[in-house]
This record gives sequence, C-alpha cells and structure tokens, in this order.
Amino acid sequence: MSTRVFLLLIQFLISACYLKESEDQQRLRFQVELEFVQCLANPNYLHFLAQRGYFKDPAFVNYIKYLQYWKEPQYAKYLKYPMCLHFLDLLQYEHFRKEIANGQCSRFIDDQQILHWQHYTRKRVRLLQNQADKHTGGSQSETATQKSV
Repeated sequence: MSTRVFLLLIQFLISACYLKESEDQQRLRFQVELEFVQCLANPNYLHFLAQRGYFKDPAFVNYIKYLQYWKEPQYAKYLKYPMCLHFLDLLQYEHFRKEIANGQCSRFIDDQQILHWQHYTRKRVRLLQNQADKHTGGSQSETATQKSV
C-alpha cells in the first residue's frame, strides 16, 4: 500500500468519524483495511514502514491497534494471508516495531516465513497423499473382498 493510499485512508477514516458512513463508504473502508492488513504479512513491507518512521507516529500505532478487530472470526474469514494476524499482534509491541527497521531482522523473518510455507506445503501434500492412498487402498480391498464372496 503506497503512502498516498494510506494518507487517503486516514483522511477517509477521520471524515467517517464526523459523518455517518454510507454503505459504499463502509464497503470501501472494508476493502482498503483488508488490503492493508494483508500487507502486514510481508516483512519487507513492515521494514519499509519502519524505515519511513510510520511506527514512531502515535496515530499510526493507534491505527494498528484499531485493526485488531480483524482477528474476530467474522472478519478473519476474508483474509488470504492469515500470517498477517501474527504480525498485527507483534506490531502491538514497541520492541518489535523498532527491530523490524533493521534490514537483517526483516530478512530473517522473511526467510523463516518462506521456510515455514515450504514445510507446510510439503507436509500438506504428504497428508493428502496418505489419505488418497488409504482411500484407494480401502477401495481395492473392498473390491477384492466382494470378488472372493
């Protein structure tokens, strides 16, 4: 999310505080916040925000706190990258906000995230393959039992 989009979002949120939002405005706010929350799953984007001082701005930190509502099931179901919720939690801590400004830290987190996804994908494929083997093995034994009867 670019700085311009973020500033437009903040302006939109401030105006929404003073005026009742229309249905279209609510939908737009939902879409923008959904996109922004999912961007938090990217350690490189977090590093970008930290390098530009966003995490030092109390208004931005309050906005991050406000976004905690995405952890509720009725909102979380729309997330494609659930890892963003973990980073949303970590961003509540000042120490993490300071450390993510370090390039080595963000690269390490990025590497660990990729390793996690690779391991998860391989493990998931194995589990699905085992289930498929059991299913086809079970069908073959049922067929053999029926033929012998």
